[in-house]
Amino acid sequence: MESIRPQRLQPGIGFGAGSTGTLRSSLRPGVTMPTAPLLPPPASLCASSGPPPPLQLHSLHGTIGSAGLGTGMAGFGLCNPGNPAVLKEAVEAVVRSFAKHTQGYGRVNVVEALQEFWQMKQSRGADLRNGALVVYEMVPSNNPPYVCYVSLPGGSCFGSFQFCPTKAEARRSAAKIALMNSVFNEHPSRRITDDFIEKSVCEALASFNGNREEADNPSTGIGAFRFMLESNKGKSMLEFQELMTVFQLLHWNGSLKAMRERQCSRQEVLAHYSHRALDDDMRTQMAADWVNREQGLAGTIAQEVAATDRELEEARLSGQELRFHKEKKDILMLAVGQLGAANNATLPSTC
Repeated sequence: MESIRPQRLQPGIGFGAGSTGTLRSSLRPGVTMPTAPLLPPPASLCASSGPPPPLQLHSLHGTIGSAGLGTGMAGFGLCNPGNPAVLKEAVEAVVRSFAKHTQGYGRVNVVEALQEFWQMKQSRGADLRNGALVVYEMVPSNNPPYVCYVSLPGGSCFGSFQFCPTKAEARRSAAKIALMNSVFNEHPSRRITDDFIEKSVCEALASFNGNREEADNPSTGIGAFRFMLESNKGKSMLEFQELMTVFQLLHWNGSLKAMRERQCSRQEVLAHYSHRALDDDMRTQMAADWVNREQGLAGTIAQEVAATDRELEEARLSGQELRFHKEKKDILMLAVGQLGAANNATLPSTC
């Protein structure tokens, strides 16, 4: 029985793997075995090869994610006002305030300020397992507007939110929104406290007409939500969102549904993935799932890429945290690469 548990808790959909296949392949964190991309999925799966609908804020029933483990984390107080003018004004105000208190009056180099902010956090004892380095990524383009993304040491991602005529301006724009959220995230009101947990659970109960017994029962959706919040008490909103990205991706990929079909309880899944970092192995296996979907229904990946691009663009321009959308795009692009490699492997040799 103990050997079955790790298999059931893998994020893969499986495509019939369960009682078949080797133990080593079934323990991989992805949804398919290495040879699966070369084979079409069973016909019974083709009609439903796409992912489940996006998990929304306070939508926890039936999956791990409800009541706040969804794609939108606005309810957790992250800085992302939708109005572009309001967003620009808020960003500039925070940058000026940060400059005043750290560097004195005058023009601030936001790229340097953002890096210094995280180095300061590390020097004060922040648990940054991968160091304090801030990483920038330019979207390849020969013409404006230029787009830049910035990943913070904890994993959160933000992007340039203005029209940027130069690559340098795109980099500064991304640094501004990231610095704003980094500074705002330090405010005591952005910490998960008992009061915050109680308010969030009450809002979830009201949204679904739930009763108090559900909130106290970890086997229910709202109970699982409460368990996640209590397990992360004292953490900031950005830290909590970084953890939730894993669950968002598992839901998007259909992995949570697959684990539920394997009779995994919410408690098991929460306990397993609460300490599981998003890594290349997980991304590779999710990409393999999308290769299988493409094998079953041509055009599936292109359709999902188009939808993801739209979501990413909308979220970027409104100043939202972007890691979920960026990870989706990266996984889909990885799937395109896997699909190309699989197709090339089946081509006849010209030698």
